Amino acid sequence: MRKTPILDRIHYPCDLRKLEEIDLGPLADELRTELIEIVSKTGGHLGAGLGVVELTIALHYIFDTPDDKLIWDVGHQTYPHKILTGRRKLMERLRQGDGLSGFTSRSESEYDTFGAAHSSTSISSSLGISVARNLSLSEGNVIAVIGDGAMSAGMAYEAMNNAGSMNNRLIVILNDNDMSIAPPVGAMSAYLAKLISGGAYTGIRRYVKKIISHLPKRIRQSISKVEEYSRGFFTGGTLFEELGFYYVGPIDGHNFKHLLPILRNVKNSKEGPILLHIVTQKGKGYEPAERSADKFHGVSKFDIPTGNQIKPNTNIKSYTDTFSTELVKVAKEDNKIIAITAAMPSGTGLDKFANLYPERYFDVGIAEQHAVTFAAGLATEGYKPFCSIYSTFLQRAYDQVVHDVAIQKLPVRFAVDRAGLVGADGATHAGSFDITYLASLPNFTVMAPSNELELARMVVTAADYNEGPIAFRYPRGNGIGIEFPNEIKPITIGKGKIVKQGEDIVLLCYGTLIKECLEADIALKKLGFNITIVDARFVKPLDEEMILKLIKNHYILITIEEGSIGGFASHVNNFLIQGNHLDSKLKIKNIFLPDIFLQQDTQENQYIKAGLNSHSIVDCVTSMTKIDR
Repeated sequence: MRKTPILDRIHYPCDLRKLEEIDLGPLADELRTELIEIVSKTGGHLGAGLGVVELTIALHYIFDTPDDKLIWDVGHQTYPHKILTGRRKLMERLRQGDGLSGFTSRSESEYDTFGAAHSSTSISSSLGISVARNLSLSEGNVIAVIGDGAMSAGMAYEAMNNAGSMNNRLIVILNDNDMSIAPPVGAMSAYLAKLISGGAYTGIRRYVKKIISHLPKRIRQSISKVEEYSRGFFTGGTLFEELGFYYVGPIDGHNFKHLLPILRNVKNSKEGPILLHIVTQKGKGYEPAERSADKFHGVSKFDIPTGNQIKPNTNIKSYTDTFSTELVKVAKEDNKIIAITAAMPSGTGLDKFANLYPERYFDVGIAEQHAVTFAAGLATEGYKPFCSIYSTFLQRAYDQVVHDVAIQKLPVRFAVDRAGLVGADGATHAGSFDITYLASLPNFTVMAPSNELELARMVVTAADYNEGPIAFRYPRGNGIGIEFPNEIKPITIGKGKIVKQGEDIVLLCYGTLIKECLEADIALKKLGFNITIVDARFVKPLDEEMILKLIKNHYILITIEEGSIGGFASHVNNFLIQGNHLDSKLKIKNIFLPDIFLQQDTQENQYIKAGLNSHSIVDCVTSMTKIDR
């Protein structure tokens, strides 16, 4: 008789806690297999989840979730957690419209304590939850799981410093997948971790602390340092001890014999903040992921036996590839050009730059604030830094953009990738606000290409521009397949261009939605309209001369942008109103992102929901002219 899979008996963590410990290993194998099968069909983040299968099982087995609060950092690694917390049958719609988010989401499950799609937030949020529990006189543990990459961000250390000074009850698990432990060392490390996390050791430690509390301050400090550094010598936890954490580890995160007893000790400990250091392997258990350079961090649908990803069969380059290719070309001619990324070398396309010019390439880790000010420092010395950061991540460094770049008028070049709607990654990764938050700053030049050739021209333009900070935004996905000339020429700052000359009605577009305008024009032509289509190129400085000419010859002006309120439309409207350029004949309509956070779906569906597709443009024109289609 075929044995029922253990995973089929697990609907929620309470079912998991009914298992014998001997069943956990087979369960991990089943969970890992299912995870691979799911992501092969949906695409998503695979490597991180494969690396925390045992840890996820152990945490839900030992701790009383959801009463004990479990906070993941970042959400990439939570697919096993979702499967074990009542969402197994929903995983087939992972990252799809009306389906599950690819990250933790408070609206999705009570087991998702805190939403996390950007990294390095777990310790801060966990400390807040822990303090709230103390104030409410509530029981239970608060556990933050943070990756070694996320731990590189300054926010994590700010939170640890605060937690250490408060001596609040908090458990932080450092998931280190950039380290390995040899078997003998791992066994000794696990033994020491069990010892120092156990009740006997911590009980004696508290007793000794009581005794030395009556000694003079100098002697107290000396004894504390001896104990701290003695443990640090064996465990390597001195840095965390300095921040006020009780350090335990490192231990093998794939070994239940190590994980379970130490997690029990940590759960029952009366110490203040504790940091448990575990070592895992990203992509664990799936050979194509283990040997992949990025450990299958983010993948499209793939063939399980080979690991080959199933991608659209197209020869059209993506916008990211276009940026990368052109930056490499200008860097060949100008040794002052520097490339900077914040832990996204392949995502931003800068891995190509790194291979050719390693001495001029810098990956600063998950540290966008540092990346911006680092670039500002380079700019003061006459270098030409290109700071390539996703729009959604650049938000994290806004103070540095303002204080360290804009105010000082430093020529930092911002390549703002993933601008606009991003599809399956949903609201947390959509680049909705960069037009507004960059174009509102004095001294900034802000532009956006209508196609991949225009993007290449903007890279050249930015490389030549030394008057102050300059930014150009471009979307996720492929261009339109436009043919490139032999020579890429720069664009005149602040000058737009007429794409198609018509009369009466003008579509003034900022960015790659120009393709939707061109599609709308085909439908509008059948209805008798002769539309003017304009590629604005710049939101700052605006091509004011061109706009004035347009409103003299057209009675309807429609602005179109893939950004939030306060962006391109705001600048156009402000120019017209403040300059007294409006008259009673001119009608104006602004098309931009709605005032909501659009959840995961295909980009095409998101455009429909946002009212940014060609049909929405046609509807806008016909409604303004009182003509029904």
